[in-house]
Amino acid sequence: MRIKKNFIHQNEGFVCEHCSFENPAHPNSCRNHCRQCLYSKHVDQDVPGDRLSPCAGLMKPIGIDYSGKKGQLILHQCCRCKKRMKNKIAEDDDQGELIKLGLEMLKK
Repeated sequence: MRIKKNFIHQNEGFVCEHCSFENPAHPNSCRNHCRQCLYSKHVDQDVPGDRLSPCAGLMKPIGIDYSGKKGQLILHQCCRCKKRMKNKIAEDDDQGELIKLGLEMLKK
């Protein structure tokens, strides 16, 4: 069986399961984390957008990273299975939460 490796475009609004914030679809990209608390959900398994993960755990933001191609990224870790994933920071993400996340990284 051939495994698809390309990104699958999924841009849907959602209600955050961590803070209940209602997140609209992103106007220029694919929203994959809450813009208020930065939490995500473990829905993808092998390819971004595949929605094949049986885990469905909440993914806690645990750090910030940088990629030359994608720019600033949020590092998420699944609270259930511990898988880590990186998601691009969106321009409408809560700046205060991003600063807190960066400061927490400095304390480690």
